[in-house]
Amino acid sequence: MNIEIKKSIKPVKYDFAIKFLEKRLIDIDGKKKGDLIWILEHEEIYTAGTSYKEDEILNKGIKLIKTKRGGKITYHGPGQLICYFVIDLKKRKKDIRKFISLIEKTIIESLSDFNIKTFGDPKNIGVWTKHQKNIYKIAAMGLRVSKWIAYHGFSININNDLSKYKNIVPCGITDKGVINLKIIKDQNYKRLNQIIIDKFIKNLEN
Repeated sequence: MNIEIKKSIKPVKYDFAIKFLEKRLIDIDGKKKGDLIWILEHEEIYTAGTSYKEDEILNKGIKLIKTKRGGKITYHGPGQLICYFVIDLKKRKKDIRKFISLIEKTIIESLSDFNIKTFGDPKNIGVWTKHQKNIYKIAAMGLRVSKWIAYHGFSININNDLSKYKNIVPCGITDKGVINLKIIKDQNYKRLNQIIIDKFIKNLEN
């Protein structure tokens, strides 16, 4: 399976990343290029998916970028791993629900390598964990499908500034919080980038 792997060391601007994904989608549709998995980090930014509501912006002073992905409002910033992808579902089963489950499985399996137990929630998209008797979101997902090509991606909180989430209702969910890996277990997560890539490819090939 021909999947290009891209890893960016320096933070990538959000607008540049989205334009890159949209161009790749056109190239895949025109059979000029293959699938892409791209690991990166963003500078601080709030993005809103197609189903967000105005009252989910708690601090009207923040800069919010509206996107074409599904979902609500989320925050991206330093200390957060972002995995973007452009994957042709025509080469696989044309099953969006199955593809979302595949992403959840990739995140859950990757974090289990660090002895962190996480799980999906049928009602709320993303990956969750239990910490001190409360349920928290550890990974957010946003997806768009065009011409049976899935793109956008997911983010995993490693050691990002969680106070930034106070400006919004993260992913539209009011009764559960957001957490990062360093709070759950303070260990070295440098290997997580490669583990995510390896497990994602393995799950795509199955």
